Amino acid sequence: MRIAVCLTDNRPDAWIEGLRAALPGADVQNWQPGAPQADHAVVWAPPQSFIDEQSRLRGIFNIGAGVDALLKLRLPPQTMVVRLDDAGMSVQMAEYVCHALIRHFREFDFYDAEARAARWAFRKPREREDFPVGVMGLGVLGERVARAVAQFEFPVNGWSRSPKAIEGLHCFAGEAEFGAFLGASRVLVNLLPLTETTRGILNRETLSRLNGGKPGGYLINVARGAHLVEADLVPLLDSGHLAGATLDVFEVEPLPADHPFWRHPKITVTPHGSARTMRGATIAQIAGKIMAIERGEPVAGVVERERGY
Repeated sequence: MRIAVCLTDNRPDAWIEGLRAALPGADVQNWQPGAPQADHAVVWAPPQSFIDEQSRLRGIFNIGAGVDALLKLRLPPQTMVVRLDDAGMSVQMAEYVCHALIRHFREFDFYDAEARAARWAFRKPREREDFPVGVMGLGVLGERVARAVAQFEFPVNGWSRSPKAIEGLHCFAGEAEFGAFLGASRVLVNLLPLTETTRGILNRETLSRLNGGKPGGYLINVARGAHLVEADLVPLLDSGHLAGATLDVFEVEPLPADHPFWRHPKITVTPHGSARTMRGATIAQIAGKIMAIERGEPVAGVVERERGY
């Protein structure tokens, strides 16, 4: 069995070494143009030339959870595209979202500013019941985040494309219930996959519906930058309709130095680090799935191309 590794902007050596250890007997090689046909590929942002040359692949395994960039390529119709289920990312995502949520809810930015000015000041405690959290996307990552938020006793809403029942969450589903979900949520956490139907879903109209249309909504985006219409966010913040935003993903990355998000006092920017790939866990998961496919067994995480995830 031959495995081709094609990791744009990533050093492949440790991945190749790990895959060789996890798949003894497999021929695991870093892809170079002209290489022999492989049975499976482990990739991150591969060029179209790789896909065109490796036309007989049975499976393409992405080392990240999002596959939107991969699905933009012309892929062989017979090739199975497989995304990660978790591989250590869900706990990181839960940490990040809970930190951003609690920092906003407890007004720690205010206390930081007061401390820098050597002022001893207090704020009136807020009630959790007044800060219902809405999680968009209830896949592996979204469900883990929603459950983590619920542990801090916030009311938690969830929205997904198809109906789900998750204990402790008020679940909404489909376009028909999207407006009710937004209105019932004051803090909005985006964990949706990026598809043509979700591109630009965070816009002036949808964000204005948070918190029942009243001021005070807050946005946490940890999915993809293209979910947010960036030009719509600052006016909502400046008008006071939104209280703030924590953004980990952006339309252009790295975020340009002259971008207004860097300097806006109500926006917290992080460099797409809310959940990083854990190499060891990722290699173990991919190797297990490759072996299952070779045995003719079904695997989790197979992408439905028409749906986009």
